[in-house]
Amino acid sequence: MTASTYVVKRKRGQMPLRRGARLRLEQLDIELTERCNNNCIHCCINRPPNDALARSREMTTDQVKDILQQAADIGCLQVRFTGGEPLLRTDFEELYIYGRRLGLKVLLFTNACLITPDLADLFARIPPLVTIEITVYGMHKESYEAVTRSNGSFEQFRRGLNLLLERDVPFVVKSAILPQNKHEMEEFEAWAKTIPWMTMPPAYVMFLDLRNRRDDAEKNATIESLRLSPQEALEVLTRDAAKYRRDMAAFASRFMTPPDDRLFSCGAGHGVCIDAYGYAQPCMSIRAPELTVKLIPRPVSVREGKSASAVSTLEKGAGLGTLADALDHFLQFSNLRANNPEYLRRCAQCFLKGFCEQCPAKSWMEHGNLDTPVAYLCEIAHAQARYLGWLDGNEYGWEVTDWRERIKNRQSWDLGEGSSVSRASASG
Repeated sequence: MTASTYVVKRKRGQMPLRRGARLRLEQLDIELTERCNNNCIHCCINRPPNDALARSREMTTDQVKDILQQAADIGCLQVRFTGGEPLLRTDFEELYIYGRRLGLKVLLFTNACLITPDLADLFARIPPLVTIEITVYGMHKESYEAVTRSNGSFEQFRRGLNLLLERDVPFVVKSAILPQNKHEMEEFEAWAKTIPWMTMPPAYVMFLDLRNRRDDAEKNATIESLRLSPQEALEVLTRDAAKYRRDMAAFASRFMTPPDDRLFSCGAGHGVCIDAYGYAQPCMSIRAPELTVKLIPRPVSVREGKSASAVSTLEKGAGLGTLADALDHFLQFSNLRANNPEYLRRCAQCFLKGFCEQCPAKSWMEHGNLDTPVAYLCEIAHAQARYLGWLDGNEYGWEVTDWRERIKNRQSWDLGEGSSVSRASASG
């Protein structure tokens, strides 16, 4: 190992690939708070910045540090700090420096409104080693604050960006497509090109998630009203029709596989996400009780290395002892199977399964279980498949048996000989 004043660096060859039967944790996600300085109309998680109850339940500084130490001990390479707005935590700087001293790269998701000269200086002095990701809600005060519903937030956001630019701290921007800002997409993309670290077009959230704690029916109704229709989504995705067809043909050639009744086709079950209150889950969007466990704080003696082993007992109804235990626990979910008859009739038979955004997290947010099909996502996937020529007329994906031939035929048209393509998300 080599040490500096603020970070310990480990060579990749020195990282443990296994500890006993436990797999190495590539990235840890920590939601430092659900509170946010903005009150965005579409947000699936935010709570008011001065929510005393939420703040009182949040993990303490020592608890977060303990989790970061555990992550480093099992070979974690990177931590993502998100929220809510993570910069609302008064101990953010302390947690950031602690993580970097452990040798962790830090990926920060922020709205940039709370970036101060001191924080910008910190990022310049101790680089996160991962480009900061900033969400932009509008190109002008009117559109931006129509989304955030926070007076002065546009000026604060621009000031935060300028502080990073002045110090040459790398960041990229992304956005959510909403009625209040969708007319600004071209302006946003042109502006994004001026940011030195934007080597790719900006990413968008297009298909808005409902409240992942299922705690506000009125807010969910608002979010649903803001969603793009399948046709509107298709118009956004196909603005460059030739590129869209090439990208989707490339995607299909690599990721379209025979459908089955497995629920998880992503990386969930191979990582750990920690919410603001110390609960672990395989995905930050899943708050289903059966996939959520409470991490038990380790004794101080264990944290300081004065004990032979950490608490690792699963307490019935309480949770798991350590981060490694949680990782082991979640591995079983990678092969979780559906039992909902409608899912088995449709999704489990549909060749668009690898193309659709249907997943247990979406089912949980929409229906409160893990395997009820989400009609909105189904409509989006089918609209794209019909545009791409994979489906005819009123066909549904679960009715088609010759899908391989259909996709292969379209690929020969869309890719062409010698085309250069890369993986693209089905959602743009």
